[in-house]
Amino acid sequence: MGYRIAVDTGGTFSDVVLSDERGGFSLSKAPTTPDRIFEGISRALGYVAEERELSLERLLADTDVLIYATTRSTNAILTGGTARTALITTEGFGDTLVFREGGKLRPFDFGEAYTEPYIPKRLTYEVAERVNSEGEVVVALEADDVRRVLAELREQGVEAVAVSLLWSILNPAHEALVGELLEAELPGLPYTLSHQLNPIIREYRRTSSAAIDASLKPLMQAHLSDMDGDLRAAGFEGELLVVTSFGGVMRLEDVAARPLYSVNSGPAMAPVAGKVVADPIEDIVICDTGGTSFDVSVVRDGRVSFTRETWLGDVFTGHITGLSSVDVKNIGAGGGSIAWIDPGGLLRVGPQSAGAEPGPACYGRGGSEPTVTDAAVTLGYLDPEYFLGGKITLDAAAAREAVQRAVAEPLGLSVAEAAWAVLAVANERMVTAVRDITINQGIDPRDSMLVAGGGAGGMTMTKIAQELGCTRVLVPRTASALSASGGLFGDVLSEYTVSRRTDTGDFDYEGINAALASVQSQMDDFFDRMGIAEADRHTEFMVEARYPYQVWELDVPLAKGGFDGDADIRAMEEAFHEVHERVFAVSEPGQRIECLYWKGRASVRLENPALAGVGSRNGGPQATPSSTRSTWWGTNEPHEVDIYLGEQLFPGDHIPGPAIVELPTTTVVVYPDWSCEVTESGAFMLEHVAANAREGH
Repeated sequence: MGYRIAVDTGGTFSDVVLSDERGGFSLSKAPTTPDRIFEGISRALGYVAEERELSLERLLADTDVLIYATTRSTNAILTGGTARTALITTEGFGDTLVFREGGKLRPFDFGEAYTEPYIPKRLTYEVAERVNSEGEVVVALEADDVRRVLAELREQGVEAVAVSLLWSILNPAHEALVGELLEAELPGLPYTLSHQLNPIIREYRRTSSAAIDASLKPLMQAHLSDMDGDLRAAGFEGELLVVTSFGGVMRLEDVAARPLYSVNSGPAMAPVAGKVVADPIEDIVICDTGGTSFDVSVVRDGRVSFTRETWLGDVFTGHITGLSSVDVKNIGAGGGSIAWIDPGGLLRVGPQSAGAEPGPACYGRGGSEPTVTDAAVTLGYLDPEYFLGGKITLDAAAAREAVQRAVAEPLGLSVAEAAWAVLAVANERMVTAVRDITINQGIDPRDSMLVAGGGAGGMTMTKIAQELGCTRVLVPRTASALSASGGLFGDVLSEYTVSRRTDTGDFDYEGINAALASVQSQMDDFFDRMGIAEADRHTEFMVEARYPYQVWELDVPLAKGGFDGDADIRAMEEAFHEVHERVFAVSEPGQRIECLYWKGRASVRLENPALAGVGSRNGGPQATPSSTRSTWWGTNEPHEVDIYLGEQLFPGDHIPGPAIVELPTTTVVVYPDWSCEVTESGAFMLEHVAANAREGH
């Protein structure tokens, strides 16, 4: 087996993780180049190649698999950079994307502007047709009516089309006809049929899925094609896989056909990596702090948490993908988040980010606004001469001046107090995000281990843990590229859904078994296209179910892909009650259960890279600091602390805080009252000394 490479392109940095057949890992980062993504990636790849004394061409030629995660689709949606897209829908239902599902986070805020629909009304077209809830055609669709609409689309210069007709999930004939006419009248124009992409009952979610997917097709098909072409031109001959929001990977052509799968795909791999590095601990909270965002996800009982509530932007006012995806809570808070004073005189941090260009003030690229990174430099936590292992030299004076001018002077604080306040405000926003995804799901974060990822993850995570009541934080050596490293352990994965309502009081055996057979058939087609042998095919079945009159469903695992009798129903009921009890702390044994969606998850397990150890000290002396540095910890008086080089630390080494551990791609800050111990795998286990002493650890 040759090399395996995982790449994650974020808003600030592009991360690269390489594994070889001996279990060795190499890690590098380079600033993201938005205009041509491959330029930043090739620079990061070049660092890895240089480390192994190879040319970039030789490295790529010896690589079997390259796994690619990107924020391109997510950023395009949030910034309005998607294609000019039209929506074709059933007559009388042109306001589906306007009305949405109702609901507001602030129901009594009548001054809040109504959110614009994802596709504007001027590009929404209705056609006379109707299929009822039994799948019967009530009003037939006329081809000439569709051709009239397509002629208007041509005049409007539309670049993509979404088609979402009422009850097409039960009878897709009309949507299929629109697709045929699109190919005949507007050949080459990308389009999405809702029943093929996301066959669920909820009309808004199905329409939103189709609209987002169609709007991404021109952009992502060109982007993935360029990425593939640039890699091939640079010498890569292996297989290119793309990370999806399911927490797995798919072939490039499959993601290009359904680019909605790439939305929020990068953060979806962080819990996959978290499971590996925290093994055998089964309850973990993964916090990935990058340059632009802070992403939180959960592994509970050894399983990654999934959701259909994936909103791009705020809940209700953003846009929902409608797909089942890894449950990730993200906020605009990271190393590049800008600190600012609001009109009321309060300190804020984010969501605005300095990004990669111009970046924080300390980057020396023209940025003048203070960021979290500038605050860390001002407090002495980051070594300006050792940022990214010395590849970038930071301007400490510029960082201090930005904090002084924009934060310290307006608030009447010293520059050290101001920098500490910037970190404190950023931390509080991150604490809120963790609480949202844990406590709201019945998870007590005090009972979980925190896994810190991202380039800024090791810098403040212990303070976040302390606020949450957690006493242990694990910082992997690959923390700065946690999502990318998760790509190395992900499976080739796809998910399929069939809508078929029934309940346990009058279970529709024939209909449900037919629905599950359809799911199995789709999974078989997926495996056949991949050329996967029977022995390597892995499948899981699930149902989305609820108690009668509840609003939202829960994912419930099924023991098998069919129901043979009453015993199978009872097993599903027990599984549902257990899930409901875990999520809501209440269940109703004996109550009827309403089942709506039947799902299958098909996976092909890639050969995971071995995890090589980091060696040992072989009985030598304990680690000694390489230097000392003045740092500030919430006061105006500096404190001289020991600085350790992470590459000189081995399993068993113990470092009391306050101290700082520097690695080429991240920095681990050991705060006062905390200690750091190097684990057998080479990770850094941070523990709260006083709390663990009270608990007798």
